[in-house]
Amino acid sequence: MLITWKYRERDTIIQRLDPRARIIFMLAMLISIIQFWDLRIVLGFLALALAQYFLARLTWRETRRAWILISILIVSMTILTFLTGRGGVSTAYFEEHLITRLGPLSLPIVGWQIGLDITVEKTVFAVSQMARMFAITTLAITVPYTIDPSLYGVTFRGLGLPDKFAYAMDLAFRFVPTLGRDFSITLDSQRARGYEVEKLEGGLIAQIRKLAPLIVPVTINAIVSGEDIIDAMDLRCFGIGKRTWLQKLEYKKADWALIAFSVAMFFGCTVVRVAFPALGYVWVPQWMLNLATMR
Repeated sequence: MLITWKYRERDTIIQRLDPRARIIFMLAMLISIIQFWDLRIVLGFLALALAQYFLARLTWRETRRAWILISILIVSMTILTFLTGRGGVSTAYFEEHLITRLGPLSLPIVGWQIGLDITVEKTVFAVSQMARMFAITTLAITVPYTIDPSLYGVTFRGLGLPDKFAYAMDLAFRFVPTLGRDFSITLDSQRARGYEVEKLEGGLIAQIRKLAPLIVPVTINAIVSGEDIIDAMDLRCFGIGKRTWLQKLEYKKADWALIAFSVAMFFGCTVVRVAFPALGYVWVPQWMLNLATMR
């Protein structure tokens, strides 16, 4: 059985908005964010995303797992980018001002020399990258927790997408929580049989092999559930003709205002990006440049 995100009805300004207007706002803001690396502008987008999040009155208890997982991914990716120096050179900045150099360190087996140059541009780029990803994440997390799951399909259909694509998006929104539920049930069942995931030993390959009692049942169950959904849709002749929806969405004045703001934000950011190309690159505070030149 498919389940949904932990949606709870709240009388907030966010939930009173039409979900189509909110999706349009999210897409417009997403496209606007990725046009800039200037930290000052990125922080503005982050503040706007956080404003939407707090207006939705979501609690830490509801979104804790999502925040922990995504924060680990964002921090890991940022640290990896900072250590390797890839992703920013020649795309977000073209010169570097050295702050300090760590190393070189010698690896005991292969004898390689590894060093890390901490530069002003690399540091600011890492902060900008983290701010961008957290702004996008805040937008994404707010959507599934504040949109009624029964409106997923009609929302995407109301945006002009075909019935098949709208229903596919509906199923995609339900896939992640359903997979999490299946994984939790499988883990509890295997623990009842004496399987202790906390005591996995050996190398990386050995540990992956020992996870088979968890991975295999969850994967097989996901495939079987997908086949059941396909069969149920075929039996109901889905896709043969134009389908109807139980719910009907209608735009209100607040929705039109949000759509107008989204369109204005998108075109405004695009014009600013074209008129001022420097805003598309890393902005370096003068005090950090002074710190680099003092060395």
